[in-house]
Amino acid sequence: MRIEYVEAVLAIVRLVPPGSAVSYGDVAELLGSGGPRQVGSVMSHYGSGVPWWRILKASGHAPEGHDAEALRHYRQEGTPLRGAYEAYLRTGEGSWRVDLAAARWAPNDGDFEHIDTIAAQLERALRQLSVADDGMSA
Repeated sequence: MRIEYVEAVLAIVRLVPPGSAVSYGDVAELLGSGGPRQVGSVMSHYGSGVPWWRILKASGHAPEGHDAEALRHYRQEGTPLRGAYEAYLRTGEGSWRVDLAAARWAPNDGDFEHIDTIAAQLERALRQLSVADDGMSA
């Protein structure tokens, strides 16, 4: 995976405010590049230094294998939740998820300026990488 794509995904993730969330597909759509699986791969391999718990499956479920830690973050940030999260906290059992309809991040104009800058930088970088370096290209 190209490092430019990794850096762009992580830059978008850093913009998502506490208490909000987006899906992997939302991140790809904001970037105008890749898809949910590519974003998921970036998060899986490089996402530990950013608020990874704010990036979810489209169903609102936390990243697989990180339910308990993600739930602690959601509760601390006041992220809207659905289901038996209280039971899950007590017993480790119970089905729950983020209420993505209520928690979905709605970027403001300033956020969109940042997003557009990130997306444009990614597009330029990907275009530069795809140009042949044979001395014959203009």
